[in-house]
Amino acid sequence: MGRLAPRPLLLALLALALCRGRVVRVPTGSLVRVVGTELVIPCNVSDYDGPSEQNFDWSFSSLGSSFVELASTWEAGFPAQLYRERLQRGEILLRRTANDAVELHIRNVQPSDEGRYKCSTPSTDATVQGNYEDTVQVKVLADALHVSASPQPSPALSLREGEPFELRCAASTASQLHTHLSVLWEVHRASARRSILALTHERRFRPGLGFEQRYNSGDVRLDTVGSDVYRLSVSRAVSADQGLYKCVVSEWIGEQSTWQEIQEKTVDVATVVIQPTVLRIAVARNMSVAEGKELDLSCNITTDRMDDIRPEVTWYFSRTPDSTLPGSHVLARMDRGSLVHSSPHIALSHVDARFYHLLVRDVSKENSGYYFCHVALWVPGHNRSWHKVAEAMSAPAGVDVTWLEPDYQVYLNASKVPAFSDDPTELECRIVDMKHSEANVHFTVSWYFRMNLRSNDVVTSELLAVMNGDWTLKYGERSKQRAQNGELIFSKEHTDTFSFRIQRTTEEDRGNYYCVVSAWTKHRNNSWVKSKDVLSKPVNIFWASEDSVLVVKARQPKPFFAAGNTFEMTCKVSSKNIKSPRYSVLITAEKPMGDLSSPNETKYIISLDQDSVVKLENWTDASRVDGVVLEKVQEDEFRYRMYQTQVSDAGLYRCVVTAWSPVGGSLWREAATSLSNPIEIDFQTSGPVFNASVHSATPSVIRGDLIKLFCIITTEGAALDPDDMAFDVSWFVVHSFVLDKAPVFLSSLDRKGIVNTAERDWKSDLSLERVGVLEFLLQVHGSEDQDFGNYYCSVTPWVKSPTGSWQKEAEIHSKPIFITVKMDVLNAFKYPLLIGIGLSTIIGLLSCLIGYCSSHWCCKKEVQETRRERRRLMSMEMD
Repeated sequence: MGRLAPRPLLLALLALALCRGRVVRVPTGSLVRVVGTELVIPCNVSDYDGPSEQNFDWSFSSLGSSFVELASTWEAGFPAQLYRERLQRGEILLRRTANDAVELHIRNVQPSDEGRYKCSTPSTDATVQGNYEDTVQVKVLADALHVSASPQPSPALSLREGEPFELRCAASTASQLHTHLSVLWEVHRASARRSILALTHERRFRPGLGFEQRYNSGDVRLDTVGSDVYRLSVSRAVSADQGLYKCVVSEWIGEQSTWQEIQEKTVDVATVVIQPTVLRIAVARNMSVAEGKELDLSCNITTDRMDDIRPEVTWYFSRTPDSTLPGSHVLARMDRGSLVHSSPHIALSHVDARFYHLLVRDVSKENSGYYFCHVALWVPGHNRSWHKVAEAMSAPAGVDVTWLEPDYQVYLNASKVPAFSDDPTELECRIVDMKHSEANVHFTVSWYFRMNLRSNDVVTSELLAVMNGDWTLKYGERSKQRAQNGELIFSKEHTDTFSFRIQRTTEEDRGNYYCVVSAWTKHRNNSWVKSKDVLSKPVNIFWASEDSVLVVKARQPKPFFAAGNTFEMTCKVSSKNIKSPRYSVLITAEKPMGDLSSPNETKYIISLDQDSVVKLENWTDASRVDGVVLEKVQEDEFRYRMYQTQVSDAGLYRCVVTAWSPVGGSLWREAATSLSNPIEIDFQTSGPVFNASVHSATPSVIRGDLIKLFCIITTEGAALDPDDMAFDVSWFVVHSFVLDKAPVFLSSLDRKGIVNTAERDWKSDLSLERVGVLEFLLQVHGSEDQDFGNYYCSVTPWVKSPTGSWQKEAEIHSKPIFITVKMDVLNAFKYPLLIGIGLSTIIGLLSCLIGYCSSHWCCKKEVQETRRERRRLMSMEMD
């Protein structure tokens, strides 16, 4: 094994890591201890920022001698031979409290330990950077403190709650120095310790935690008897005062306005036992009393206290036999001053100090329940205060108030039974065979509904309405909205009759109905309490329902007609199982199957409701506002007319009829809806057939150029005079290479020459004009990239009939043509390229000119050439 490094070398290594400016500190002044006590001297280094732990050396010097090594945290062989045995026995030890702090502990201090103690830190610094040691003076006094119980401690002191007691403790000192004594009284109970009251060394009283109020009221006091006896006085004992009482005496010495506790002694004074107060309460267990009579309950108190006690009696009432549950309330109370708190119907009295009576006058059913007697015993304390020494609650006294309840039966009768839906239903709930009914009893009713279900299904009842004792009516979830709308009516016809009416009975109302009549009794506080419920037998409301039947037949009186004539269609309606029907009619039109312009499109034209109000639906032709008429011919027959028919009116026409049944007042209920057979309008004409196509001479243009698109209309068949033809032309574009987007409207020109152009988000402009009889031109001025896409035109021809009216033909669409807008690359880069070449040429010429001038004028020098000697190289040879 390697040798340990010598101590100077280790100290030198340690000094390399230490910082500068250290200050070693021990307590200032002198320390005083008594023989046999423990001495603790702390030592710490301030302004220290060195290694993880600072090392300390302790030395001791008796009076007039040099310092002797005592202990060290650095070197095991540091102490002198005199102290090594005490260190081994643990009488002297060092305890580190921090990296830069340590404590010197000397147990069982002896007179030889009096002297000076020096704490130092080892260092080999070249220069002193602070204070590396500090000393403290320790004085050792003889034990002159005497503490004892006065008189000697007794085994136990048995007391009752509220009784006074006092304890004494003798303490004196014969110390040579001027010392002070402090006295502290403590009570120990199990493992808990509580401080009661202390007299400090500065002669101040300090109550313990929880004893402040008792000290302030004078219940707990600390007095001195003579010069060395300290007396603890308690004017009234409580249960928490039980335990072992100890007297703790400390001796203090003061130097330079600071105090040192030099020793402490404790002595057991007495054990205090608090005897609980015996309190028993007896009341009658169960009793019965007739309604209207008086209830008399007695509370008998038994206790072992014969001194000046004051009982506090309180009577409670509860619906349950458990007094700890919520709901109990106070009936009457007598406080310790014999002051009674009661009500006019309840009285509390006492014959003597042991018997207390509760009297309840004119009892009713609400007085049935459980009664409890609660008693608390109070004793007078110090300074006119009172202390509760015992309390108890009696067992419940059950009281049953008997009374003669009314006897009656309930009968339910259906005065109106519905035959089918929307008929009224009326039920009467009557009280019969009434007996023992008094003036303070009234009746209310509750109505219930139970749906008819199969025998194996669970039948549940639903509450329709309930009437409370204060005559307020509350609706159930099923009937609340209908009752607010006036569909359900609940009323009371007579004192013994209640009625229920359904204004319009529906199929969901079929089922069993029954009523419940409740008897309510009025109590003294004018409140009503339910005393009895009687149910009636159910009444079944049911009728056999049949499906409503509605048939509509359409007929055309004139099957053949030409364009411009009047179209007429009649609709005949027949119904079954519908009460008092009234009809509403809607005329619809569908395109023929061969028409591909608007396949499967149904158009609503005109309607007539059940109140004979006519309304135009989707008929938006402004020139033919009065061209359609719908009128009621009979109750079950309607006629539709269309004047000046056009070819575009071709299609299938139907009548949609809805039957309505009255549900009271001006309200109607939809009973059934039916659709008639179609009536077709088919014009057999030999007129021309129109076609449309789009042409452009420049389908690919450069941005900024003009785009010209021609919509050319061609005719097939019979030729027409140009004055007999007119066209509505509209242009659309799909901004996509394929037709996968919605078309965008561009511009339109109607047959009267009015142009309508859509607004655009870019700068190109549009113009639309008619350039020929059958040719229309769309121009896009200043085209941009956004103008590309598939363009097509939509044409609606108008042809003048022989009668002079204009006929609207079917709309036709041209095939789309794709227009491409390109960018002119040459023109786009021409000017930037020319500008770049020009600038490059100018900059190059300027560079050459600047270089030439600089070399010609600024850097001109005469250089003299030196003649070079020409020497031949000679070969060197070595022998």
